Amino acid sequence: MSKETGKNIVPKLRFPEFRDKDYWGIDSLGVAIKSESSSLAQNKLQLLDNGYPVYGADGLIGYTESFEQDEDYIAIIKDGSGVGRLFLYKKESSILGTLSYLKSQDSKTYELKFLFYLLQTINLTSYIKGSGIPHIYYSDYSKALTAIPKPPEQQKIADCLSSLDDFITAENKKLEALKAHKKGLMQQLFPVEGEIVPKLRFAEFKDAEEWVEKILSEVANYENGKAHEQDIVEEGEYIVVNSKFISSDGKVRKYTNTPFCLAEKDDILMVLSDVPNGKAIAKCFFVDTNNLFSVNQRICKITAFDVNGLLLFYILNRNSYFLAFDDGVKQTNLRNDDVLNFPMLLPKDPKEQQRIAECLSSLDTLITAQTEKIEVLKIHKKGLMQQLFPIITDQK
Repeated sequence: MSKETGKNIVPKLRFPEFRDKDYWGIDSLGVAIKSESSSLAQNKLQLLDNGYPVYGADGLIGYTESFEQDEDYIAIIKDGSGVGRLFLYKKESSILGTLSYLKSQDSKTYELKFLFYLLQTINLTSYIKGSGIPHIYYSDYSKALTAIPKPPEQQKIADCLSSLDDFITAENKKLEALKAHKKGLMQQLFPVEGEIVPKLRFAEFKDAEEWVEKILSEVANYENGKAHEQDIVEEGEYIVVNSKFISSDGKVRKYTNTPFCLAEKDDILMVLSDVPNGKAIAKCFFVDTNNLFSVNQRICKITAFDVNGLLLFYILNRNSYFLAFDDGVKQTNLRNDDVLNFPMLLPKDPKEQQRIAECLSSLDTLITAQTEKIEVLKIHKKGLMQQLFPIITDQK
């Protein structure tokens, strides 16, 4: 199985039944994994609604009448976007030519699921080549040194990590269900085009007045952010709100000690510029703390004065009115007037405004909690893998 077993290689964490067993064998990855190419081009495929699945760089793209693989396999993106990313797929399926099939050299000696997790312990990005379209080559990464135990221990590790992955997948489905519920609820809580009342109204407001049409300038003040690029510091008193901060939901942060445009609690901060077909244009951030966030250029600050600020946030965030300014060709830049003339329908009663905002906010709290739960599970999996696999300092 291995040409070298004498380095006393074992993981930090080992299942009890294997603690006194053989050391793990060290060998190049290519001894355990072989690569096969695919020649499928998406523009030449006749995709169907049913049949045998075909996968691309982002997962399932459709179905065909036939399949390329009659055994389970690992797919690796070999070029383009996401190069080096791995997937584990069942037999009777196919992949596009931008991916490669990875299989066990000997299924009795090297368990495929174990190899899938073993690959995740290798820094595959270090093997990426190309200044234009990035590529990763089997001839390069197959030389990486790895440590592999006997088949029974491989199976135990694979089963452990696979069950954890199944749990993470189930939690992701719960998250997607919550997001879908929120999206559907918003479609009912706000009037559709051509209507002046929503389909769903809370019981205490069923006989209330019709919603009224307003433009943003009638209910809120507008201010452009200011450039902070010359005043960024490693650690500062204020968080600079730029497009990356908003698009990453606050994960990507820069700091300053000079707040040129300070946001206050209940302000809405919105992205004004984004690349074609980008996901940041008109994305909003609701400020829940005073004296912490300073607004950067290409971000505007909207301060409500005649509408519930949280409700306005839900109305503005990625609204189709703003998305229509994106022509998919050049960078989208929303002007002051584009934002100030934004048309909307609002409930007259402030209590109804607050009721809708609180309902959606409570759902967001659940979504945030579920997202954090998934992140904790991912961190747990990463830490577990670091202990279940020995560290080999020189993989090349």
